[in-house]
Amino acid sequence: MMRRLAYVLAGLTVVVVTGLVLTLIPSNHYIVLPDRARPTDPLVRIPGEESQDEEDIYMVDVRIGRANLLERLFPSIREGADLLPERAINPEGVSDRQRRQSSLNDMSRSQLVAITVALRELGREVEVSGDGAEVVLVQPGSPAEGVLQVGDVIVEAEGEEIESIDDLRRALDDVEPGQDVELTVQRGEERVDLTSATQASPDEPDRAVMGVQVQDALDFEFPVDIEIDAGAIGGPSAGLAFALDIVDELGEDIDRGRKIVATGELTIDGEVLPIGGVKQKAIGAREAGADIFLVPDANYEDARKAVDDLEIIPVSTFDEALSVLAAN
Repeated sequence: MMRRLAYVLAGLTVVVVTGLVLTLIPSNHYIVLPDRARPTDPLVRIPGEESQDEEDIYMVDVRIGRANLLERLFPSIREGADLLPERAINPEGVSDRQRRQSSLNDMSRSQLVAITVALRELGREVEVSGDGAEVVLVQPGSPAEGVLQVGDVIVEAEGEEIESIDDLRRALDDVEPGQDVELTVQRGEERVDLTSATQASPDEPDRAVMGVQVQDALDFEFPVDIEIDAGAIGGPSAGLAFALDIVDELGEDIDRGRKIVATGELTIDGEVLPIGGVKQKAIGAREAGADIFLVPDANYEDARKAVDDLEIIPVSTFDEALSVLAAN
């Protein structure tokens, strides 16, 4: 009997030690997990508006990290986990730091868009103008690597003023692959003159590219000095929640005592675009005790499959989100 007990204890010790070792060794996969829902009111500061006594509009995010070997072998030990290969999280050659910076830039832009959509919904005038071409990704090994940085705003190229990505493309029309391009960028508070080499586009061999991804840089003029501080949270999917919170604070009572969790990227025109990680976000909304979970139309089926004990409402525009909340 004592010998059998010793064997059992030895076996358990091996299992426990092996499990601990596996948690310390990183794998080549990433794991996506639910995150807790956060109230938006403490994150949104509007002059003259006091923080609400009750926090009823929530945003929800996901947690992404490199999976350890135990999670790689047994992902189901974590509720709502999705295991993804590295290339699904980081494009080839892109580091975690670069992805993180791009995600934070997406969050910053989504906040400005949310403020714009909410104020226009309330009848306030917001002026939005083109301000250049913003670098959102520098391809590793490209001519622009080491020259341009994520967050740089290209305001001049080959002597031409740049207000949009279309302007940048036109300015590069006469540049042959392999030639240098003279640029002026807004980097933080200063303007910097740069020279970048080019290469042939993989899709259009006759077109010169620097190896960057860009988006229109926009300048916003708000009639109200609204600030949103999401801390280290990245990505554009909190736009819908932020816009709802602003309307709730400055206009009508949207929540009416209910706990509303919302996710969705907003466009300047008020469209609600699909987002990633909706399974994990649905679980986060359920765990927060949400009365209503608003999701983009395109994400509804996946959210519905993830949880069956939560009222999930699909929306395609900000106006529709306001309408369904008023009607329900």
